[in-house]
Amino acid sequence: MMKEALLWTNNNVNNNVSCNLCAHRCDIAPNRRGRCAVRINKNGVLRTCVYGRVVAQNVDPVEKKPLYHFLPASETFSIATVGCNFKCVFCQNHGISQAVEFMGDVDNDKDSDSCNDNRNGNGDVCRDDDLYGGYAMSPRDIVNAAIRYGCPSVSFTYTEPTVFFEYALDTAEAAKAAGLRTVFVSNGFMTAECLRTAAPYLDACNIDLKSFRGEFYKERCGAALTPVLESLRAIREAGIWLEVTTLLIGGLNDSDEELVDIARFIVNDLGADVPWHVSGFYPRYRMSNAPPTGAAAIERACGIGSDAGLRYVYGGNVNIFQDTRCHKCGAVVIRRRGYRTDTAGLAAGGVCGGCGEKISGVFF
Repeated sequence: MMKEALLWTNNNVNNNVSCNLCAHRCDIAPNRRGRCAVRINKNGVLRTCVYGRVVAQNVDPVEKKPLYHFLPASETFSIATVGCNFKCVFCQNHGISQAVEFMGDVDNDKDSDSCNDNRNGNGDVCRDDDLYGGYAMSPRDIVNAAIRYGCPSVSFTYTEPTVFFEYALDTAEAAKAAGLRTVFVSNGFMTAECLRTAAPYLDACNIDLKSFRGEFYKERCGAALTPVLESLRAIREAGIWLEVTTLLIGGLNDSDEELVDIARFIVNDLGADVPWHVSGFYPRYRMSNAPPTGAAAIERACGIGSDAGLRYVYGGNVNIFQDTRCHKCGAVVIRRRGYRTDTAGLAAGGVCGGCGEKISGVFF
């Protein structure tokens, strides 16, 4: 049975509802779904279609999220449902993020340029059969599995956790009660209301900052830049540990000018101690013919980040700029080779074993 959603209002006009979960703020007519394709207006009540429906679960190194300054060398129990509120043409997980689209039940020709008009959320009528796949797993089941596998944290990842917010929130509450930490790996397009609701139960976020150009978000993601920047600031202000990832795509978001803009935003608005992961693009989805990002481009971006004043810049999925160095003495405090992580240089309390300088992060 579909569960009633959170953060919505009935507009009292033809039983339309407004979803206030993400920055699209879809206006949804009866028996229609929002842009995420997993929230439906049933007789004037917004319901989530994916509560308790896991399509992916894995025990991952926390570094895979990527989180390099949050419980390093630990594993995290990772889950996802189908669905996403973005339509990124380069999506690396499109098989599950856009799974409902592949079932032929979403009209992707609808206008997606505006984030607030009344056409939002009025895709094809939602059928009542099982579009959403997955298998049943309760919040308590997830927490028990994390404990069974020795994971000190639970991560909501692979797709967009904002669109399965009710499920993630109940699971995060259960995880916190059991003494586990919680992680969102997100595109950052949540509303302020969503973040305020989640913040007491969130320990860490990795947010994709896909570009620093509104045109890129509009044309390549069907979204907007400004709400992401607002979320990044709000996450930092809420005291949730934050790391930022940018997927570098040649010719689209990799100019020196744009990378400088991203790095300066992180330094000035978020803080020099916020880690920035620059990852390489691999041909996927609707950009399967585009060339992959070379190591030289990643190295150039990392240099721009360091020159801008960032203390921790990493080459996300290439074997360069992987180690964490003390920003005071330069000693390696965390050494990484792939997903093998050695924290021998990090002393108790999260300080450099060489000079005693505090290293920013959440450590055991």
